[in-house]
Amino acid sequence: MAISLSVVLLLAIILVVMIRGGSIKAGPAIVAALFGFFLASTGMAPSINTFLNSLADSINAIKF
Repeated sequence: MAISLSVVLLLAIILVVMIRGGSIKAGPAIVAALFGFFLASTGMAPSINTFLNSLADSINAIKF
């Protein structure tokens, strides 16, 4: 739960910066957000969630 909330917050910040910087317009940003919203309700959502969790665990396991 904490990881998904952090990812959502990070992506929201990136989206706001891209809109304000002119890299992406509001229309395509809304389409991308709606795509993510509807993708989350498909059968692929658990697979995507598992992949992102394993990626976060792999990054967390890196020792410097």
